[in-house]
Amino acid sequence: MARHLITSALPYINGIKHLGNLVGSQLPADLYARYLRGRGHEVMFICATDEHGTPAELAAAKTGEPVAEYCARMHAEQSKLAAGFGLSFDHYGRSSSAQNRWLTQHLAGKLDEAGLINEISEKQVYSIDDGRFLPDRYIEGTCPNCGYEKARGDQCENCTKQLDPTDLINPHSTISGSTNLEVRETKHLYLRQSAMKDQIAAWIDSKTDWPVLTTSIAKKWLFDGDGLQDRGITRDLDWGVPVQKGDQPWPGMEGKVFYVWFDAPIEYIGATAEWADANGGDWERWWRTDKGAGDVTYTQFMGKDNVPFHTLGFPTTIMGSGEPWKLVDYIKSFNYLTYDGGQFSTSQGRGVFMDDALSLLPADYWRWWLLSHAPESGDSEFTWENFQQSVNKDLADVLGNFVSRITKFCRSKFGEAVPEGGAWGEAERDLAAALTARIRAYEGFMDGMEVRKAAGELRAIWVLGNEYLQAAAPWSTFKEDPVEAAMQVRLGLNLIALYASLSAPFIPFTAAALREAMNSGDSWPDDIDTALSALPPGHAFTVPDNLFAKIADDEREEWTERFKGIRA
Repeated sequence: MARHLITSALPYINGIKHLGNLVGSQLPADLYARYLRGRGHEVMFICATDEHGTPAELAAAKTGEPVAEYCARMHAEQSKLAAGFGLSFDHYGRSSSAQNRWLTQHLAGKLDEAGLINEISEKQVYSIDDGRFLPDRYIEGTCPNCGYEKARGDQCENCTKQLDPTDLINPHSTISGSTNLEVRETKHLYLRQSAMKDQIAAWIDSKTDWPVLTTSIAKKWLFDGDGLQDRGITRDLDWGVPVQKGDQPWPGMEGKVFYVWFDAPIEYIGATAEWADANGGDWERWWRTDKGAGDVTYTQFMGKDNVPFHTLGFPTTIMGSGEPWKLVDYIKSFNYLTYDGGQFSTSQGRGVFMDDALSLLPADYWRWWLLSHAPESGDSEFTWENFQQSVNKDLADVLGNFVSRITKFCRSKFGEAVPEGGAWGEAERDLAAALTARIRAYEGFMDGMEVRKAAGELRAIWVLGNEYLQAAAPWSTFKEDPVEAAMQVRLGLNLIALYASLSAPFIPFTAAALREAMNSGDSWPDDIDTALSALPPGHAFTVPDNLFAKIADDEREEWTERFKGIRA
């Protein structure tokens, strides 16, 4: 049994997340975690809400809540929605936790000891009307790189370029809209990423199996233009981790907090420590190579806009500390899921959001479509027409139809117990061989985190059952040879149990319903012949309710109209 640490990029606390957020990190991470657990591996699956920085302050200001209360409320809401989508986190933490505060301050102190932090006097944008500096999302303007007119002071959402507020063209305050801005001098701490450039480059070069999307973005930031730049890691904000050297004050940094993108990745470690404190576990065996983490395989999942922070900033932090922290082994990054010709956007309220999605349909509809259309090799587009067609065909017509036909036929002719009699013939042996080949291919794609290919292979496995059932036609066989029909039905019922185990990473709620109906376990089918006889003659089952109601045209039209605008 291998040990796997899996982290999903932290969602910002600033509101309910949309389907693009979900498929870009949390959902494929959950798919992989569920698969590895199903294969018998030890898994630690960690995520958390990203609660610091301007997104939290601005969102709280809109609701009129104190930022700490807003974050607590939204963490509860995001946790509930994560559970609604079946996200199987071992712990869903909070970056505002005491554990993350301590770790962030500790690592900053170690970086300073290593000579990797500079104190820089710099010029920053100050809003005269607001009476404050405007870091990050407190300022918007036109991106100097791509011309996007709503670029933020820390990053352009359109082209993903990291920015400073002074880079923006025609900037304005997002607090008041004021353009009465001036540049003033202030002091901040900078992480000397440039001093680690060669070490980071060598480490990335060693990752020959990483997705091209991940390495290309990382190398762009390493080598394009002036190459890897030092990055400010403090901000003039009220909410965040106070700047300290470990447990000691940092002279000259009074009243400042660490930049959200400095402390947020550290929360992966912090959230594991939260888990340990809550459950009596040992977080260090997952994160410190001197405490047992040397045998851990660490995989990160994220959207492409998060790649620079995880391939450059966070590795600089943990490598530069000089301490034996576990480095990531594999970074699975995703392109964007687009909506109606444009981007999903939390800040702009555009697209379908997790709470709305669950109000329309059960989670497995969404899980299946999103994973089977995951934006791996390029951007994917969500359309209501494609969503309707895909889930109706794959879930209702293929999987749901198979389960319904075989269970209802068995109940009508043999009762609600696996029938006995008959032995496999050539058709059944051919099916077992075909299933074996498909399942091994499915395992290969899952091991390699090739999400869309894995989904395609799983669907092909479902199709094999339908093709067998159509060819065997036990309803016809029964008329002349009830014993052979019993064998065919018994095989079909065992296929349902097999499908429950294989499908659980993609559609866990449906898989659980199938296991309950078939009164079956959840063991992985290492040997197909054994798996196809796991339910013996006489084994009781119940006919499950209709697994997937088809989406009607009028429903699709209603939802298209409902979600064509901007979320209130």
